[in-house]
Amino acid sequence: MPFPSTSDAEPSEYDISTVDLSDDRYEVKQSLVRNKYAVRDSAGNVVLRGKQKLFKLKEEFPFVTGDGEDAFSVKAGGIMDVAGNYAIIDAGTGEEVVVLDEDYSIFVENWTIRDPDTGETLATIKSKNKLLSALRHLVGAANLIPNKYEIFDADGGHVGDIEGQFSMRDSYTVTIDDASDVPKEAVIAAACVLDALENQ
Repeated sequence: MPFPSTSDAEPSEYDISTVDLSDDRYEVKQSLVRNKYAVRDSAGNVVLRGKQKLFKLKEEFPFVTGDGEDAFSVKAGGIMDVAGNYAIIDAGTGEEVVVLDEDYSIFVENWTIRDPDTGETLATIKSKNKLLSALRHLVGAANLIPNKYEIFDADGGHVGDIEGQFSMRDSYTVTIDDASDVPKEAVIAAACVLDALENQ
């Protein structure tokens, strides 16, 4: 059951109704099972679990809360959607919260988080290491090397980081600055699925 947020931020239209992601730091860890993830808050509590549904024509990544209740899902916009266009769908309302666009290139791993109705940029997630990004796309073994990303607001200001940990299982720490005006829940949700989407 979500707890009231302790931050001073006003409720956002990009909040996810089923879960409270108001913390500033989360750990995202992949299990030994492919594309299965657990997300813990700074206190170590599991707040989300996600697993890609296999054998679907359209990619789908449903996430549940730590209590096993439906939280949100991430669905691909099209079967042959080269450029990304993944929508985060609130399980409680059935509404699209945000859309994720991958800036398609073999040399960079950059993502844009947009308003689903207006297309307005809300935040961007950019790889800090272009060479590693290229290697991760071209050489499978390079995925063992953790990547690092920086999160920016719509004006290009730094608001957070995604730091990969060296591990046989992908593990990331997602940090969002307290003063950030980006939609935190949407950015956290995007960060949670980033690894799975990039390892297709």
